[in-house]
Amino acid sequence: MKFYKEENMFKVLRNLSKSWAAVIVIILLLILQATADLALPDYTSKIVNIGIQQGGIENAVPEVIRKSTMDDLLLFTEEDDQILENYTLISKESLDEEDYEDYVKDYPALENEELYVCNSLKEEEEENLSAKMAKPLMIVQNLTSGETAETVKENILSQMPVPVKNANKDATALELVKVMFNMQTSSQTNQMLEELMAQVDTMSESMVEQAAITAVKAEYQAVGINTDNYQNNYIWWTGLQMLGVAFVSMAAAVCIMFLSSRVAAKLGETLRDKIFKKVLGFSTSEFKQFSTASLITRSTNDIQQIQMLITMLFRVVVYAPIIGIGGFFKVLATSDNSMAWIIGVAVGSIILIVAILFGIAMPRFKKLQDLIDKLNLVSREMLTGLSVIRAFHTEKREEKRFDDANKNLMKTYMFVNKAMNLMMPILMLVMNSISLLTIWVGGHNVDAGIMQVGDIMAFLQYTMQIVMAFLMISIISIMLPRASVSAKRINEVLETENMIKDPKEPKHLDSNKKGYVEFKDVSFRYPDADEDMLTNISFTAEPSKTTAIIGSTGSGKSTVVNLIPRFYDVTGGELLVDGVNVKDVTQKELRNAIGFVPQKGILFSGTIETNIKYSNENMSDEQMKLAAEIAQATEFIEQKPDQYDSEIAQGGSNVSGGQKQRLSIARAVAKDPEIFVFDDSFSALDYKTDAKLREALKEKTENKTVIIVAQRINTILNADQIIVLDDGKIAGKGTHEELMKNCEVYRQIALSQLSKEELE
Repeated sequence: MKFYKEENMFKVLRNLSKSWAAVIVIILLLILQATADLALPDYTSKIVNIGIQQGGIENAVPEVIRKSTMDDLLLFTEEDDQILENYTLISKESLDEEDYEDYVKDYPALENEELYVCNSLKEEEEENLSAKMAKPLMIVQNLTSGETAETVKENILSQMPVPVKNANKDATALELVKVMFNMQTSSQTNQMLEELMAQVDTMSESMVEQAAITAVKAEYQAVGINTDNYQNNYIWWTGLQMLGVAFVSMAAAVCIMFLSSRVAAKLGETLRDKIFKKVLGFSTSEFKQFSTASLITRSTNDIQQIQMLITMLFRVVVYAPIIGIGGFFKVLATSDNSMAWIIGVAVGSIILIVAILFGIAMPRFKKLQDLIDKLNLVSREMLTGLSVIRAFHTEKREEKRFDDANKNLMKTYMFVNKAMNLMMPILMLVMNSISLLTIWVGGHNVDAGIMQVGDIMAFLQYTMQIVMAFLMISIISIMLPRASVSAKRINEVLETENMIKDPKEPKHLDSNKKGYVEFKDVSFRYPDADEDMLTNISFTAEPSKTTAIIGSTGSGKSTVVNLIPRFYDVTGGELLVDGVNVKDVTQKELRNAIGFVPQKGILFSGTIETNIKYSNENMSDEQMKLAAEIAQATEFIEQKPDQYDSEIAQGGSNVSGGQKQRLSIARAVAKDPEIFVFDDSFSALDYKTDAKLREALKEKTENKTVIIVAQRINTILNADQIIVLDDGKIAGKGTHEELMKNCEVYRQIALSQLSKEELE
């Protein structure tokens, strides 16, 4: 699988460093769970093979065996000493009374004959001993009962002299073999032994071991051991072990999901925090690069895609490989390589299916997030512009626009979901087909004596584990492309270079020139614009004076005042605040000195109090009320039942335009800055309120610098300095009287609003 832009995902995943301890714990728990899950099929195999089929007897090493039986089986092996050194011969005479009573309880046959008791052996020693005893035990078993015993008996009797034959016609095949050994020469005995061993050699190891275990079980019964209890004890003990392993796996899985969810949530929190802080530092230029709707989608839906991926990612990166590789090696050990090819068929089929579906769906994954952006954009425009839509009666057109965006997103989702929904039924068909194939091939192997039923069950479980591991990888392959797109979109925001930055070695505002705002031959051009918006702007706003800026629409008034708090950076000339270039001080220090009231009043959800105290939550109530009084807001605030505790809806939608502007002005006044900037902030006020507000503001701003952008001449008649802008240039500068005499642009604006008599 080829995923595009993997580096974007790696950049996002670096933010997991804050959760490194949890990640390590998750990895360790995944290893523990994988180990436990890989052990479970072994227990299933043991319960079926050993517990049920072998009566709880694990190998061909009897823990106790009669001396007579041991003597018989030693006839058919040349490793007498190697076998006997692992056993201790006990009898009634060799034991003290207490030990004898203990042994008799376990082995009742001790009352009548001597017994060999197996010594304590290591696992490797027990395996070696089992290999040595399996064939002799099988030979003894076959010579004691069954078709083989009858055939051997007939062959031996046919070779015996008539008197000997008549004397031993009722003996067992084993007894006849012993007679032959006593009668024949050493070479003849060895030849017979070799023939018997050669017959055993033609049998599979599995069949030899099964026959030997049957002999051990028969020997236990002869010794007096209750084989039913022996079997039940083995099944119960193995079952309890299996339950314990399953519980460990379950507990690990629960802890993994809990920790993975926490890690994913922490990553989401970190990414949202970074995006939010990054966006707070965006200038207006960066906001234009990303639409508001897109930024909202990137902060919510895109991060949610990453969180969903992280919840699953650890299980695929750590768990799936362990299960897949571990299960494959377990399969090789279980099936003696005879059925390993089935795993190849299963894995190959899954990879082919996922590759085809992935190739079909991948192009649409790339479009999903863009379509979500488009839907959010249309929805946001409709909600914010609802009054305009109603006023122009364009509801049907907007409904169609929304319906088109909604349908495009739906069609893409439907296509992707249909393609991905096909995957699960097809993969289930593959899994069930593999199960049938395993049972069919395994059945033939059982019939041939190559495998046991428990081995088939274990193989089937391991096969399903391997298939599920690849299935998990395929699920991640579905989630990863979309998450990768989201990671790319998140990184685009985080890696966007802010045009407005704090200096590496910032200066501080000069307290000796407090309140001075100086434009020195300032020019400004918007990014990607062909020409300057402002050209050669030069003026100085001083403390205790009001500087007004007026001009026709599009002349650059708002642009001038947006340069003061560095919403944009000048592209030519210098802008000084308190005698220092605004680029040489930190944005925080600069903006702390400015009380800015934007052209469009913006309020935040909360109360009137929280909005006025926005600059300082610890502001006194007296300072808040004074600010509201200056802004002429007490009139409507005190009429409300909850007064300053009255709720403000999102965006201030539950107050009028004039009330919103007055609260915005009160917020700036409450801050008590050294420089006030009003960007056409009085336009929604009636003349009477406007006059009262300016009068109260004049007293409040006695030692402050006031810069007012206005459209109405009445607002700026008494300003100490009026700057007239025309097409981004200063067309005039002076008082109202001076401009009426020597600035035609100002005169035309004034006469368009007031009569000559009112202007005189």
